[in-house]
Amino acid sequence: MKETVGKDGDTVKLLRECDTGIKMGLSSIEEVALQVKDKKMRDMLDECKRRHEVLSIEVGALLDEHSDSGKNPNPMAKSMSFIKTNVKMLAKPTDETIADLMTDGCNMGVKSLARYLNQYKSADEKSKEIAKNLIGLEDRLSNDLREYL
Repeated sequence: MKETVGKDGDTVKLLRECDTGIKMGLSSIEEVALQVKDKKMRDMLDECKRRHEVLSIEVGALLDEHSDSGKNPNPMAKSMSFIKTNVKMLAKPTDETIADLMTDGCNMGVKSLARYLNQYKSADEKSKEIAKNLIGLEDRLSNDLREYL
């Protein structure tokens, strides 16, 4: 990965964080999707997954334009998420548990992405718009899942 500075630097850094957030979101949805019993909830997760995949393609293309390969989630964070999900699902394998886990994940994503959006103020408008779209997507899913808590 090359060093990034200035406007392009902030753009690449923001895109990397979006890339990480998208990958974490997709991973989380895939971990629980087959265990969801309620069709409406499954449809919500499927739609959110589809939108994450669309954003992933868009972010990937922009990172390619900057000759950057993106950023994978922190292995420790990913492992902790996996363990938390599986322990909770073993203890109480319900849609309520899935909604609780997904809501927590969405809220962490919104918080992180908002922080990065504020931190990388010099990022280009296209990258900022992607970050805002991802924040909106995570926020909507979190709100939609509240009926299952």
